[in-house]
Amino acid sequence: MRIFFIALGLVIVAAFVYFLVFYGEKGPEASLTEAGRPGVSDVTGQQTQEQEGLAPTFDIVRVDPRGSAVVAGRGKPGSEIRLYANGNLIASEKVDSDRGEWVIVVDTPLNEGDQELTLEMVLPDGTVTPSTQTVVVAVPERAGEKPLVILGSEEGASRILQQPGDGVMVGDLSVDIIDYDEEGRVIIQGRAKPNANIRGYVDNKPIGEGRSDANGHWTLVPQQTISPGVYTLRLDQLNAEGQVTARVEVPFERAAPERAKLASGQVIVQPGNSLWRISRRLYGRGILYTVIFEANQGQIKDPDLIYPGQIFETPSLTDGGQH
Repeated sequence: MRIFFIALGLVIVAAFVYFLVFYGEKGPEASLTEAGRPGVSDVTGQQTQEQEGLAPTFDIVRVDPRGSAVVAGRGKPGSEIRLYANGNLIASEKVDSDRGEWVIVVDTPLNEGDQELTLEMVLPDGTVTPSTQTVVVAVPERAGEKPLVILGSEEGASRILQQPGDGVMVGDLSVDIIDYDEEGRVIIQGRAKPNANIRGYVDNKPIGEGRSDANGHWTLVPQQTISPGVYTLRLDQLNAEGQVTARVEVPFERAAPERAKLASGQVIVQPGNSLWRISRRLYGRGILYTVIFEANQGQIKDPDLIYPGQIFETPSLTDGGQH
């Protein structure tokens, strides 16, 4: 079935990307010196120099299913970091003058397919130092699938920074549960860094703020009225200075308040769910997803596309639900 072949295709792509990174395969722009270290390209026309201990590094790369990314790392305090995707400059940021850290939030989604992320560090005197690391991001064509992220380095083995899987998580920030209270109000819960501020948006309009506890758990109850419909739900994790350090976006359907009072035989779709997973949990067999599909055809136009927050009827197999 289609779900199986999509999953199989993603695994093949992941394996292929891993093979390329692990064996040091580079694009046509890369070169190697006689010592086997990466050549330094003067892509900006400025003086370039590779300095021991001063090359910029990737620490965190998290990419959400839409292709938006949060990238963080280290560099020389006071310098500028430039981030490239397949050789094209996509963002830049100053390095913190105290701790030598930097964070870039890439709002423009990365293109589907394999994206090679590279860094340059520009010192105040104009010296450009490229990173010896490369991050390869495999952005899947299927909406909602988490991209594969692999870090490759000339100075060590490659390692996987992010794997495709269930749930919606970027860095320390996740959206785990979408629920409704007795009055039909939306309740959103997840995890983040301990004692972090969390800000929520629906279609880029603020809906409220929350704060994670000492264990990293947070709850956000929007104060504004959200009319029934399909939206993009966005959660930002903020540091003490108010900077975004992680971002999660998921499609979200706000059910009508009268529907939000769950009765027996109903479920609320959660982030990372699919009809196959819901069926496997309720009926023990994923292939019985057709039972849920047929009972909710008024809400489901495509079995591969359901939204967190939707409320589905889940017929009992003993009541004629099995076909």
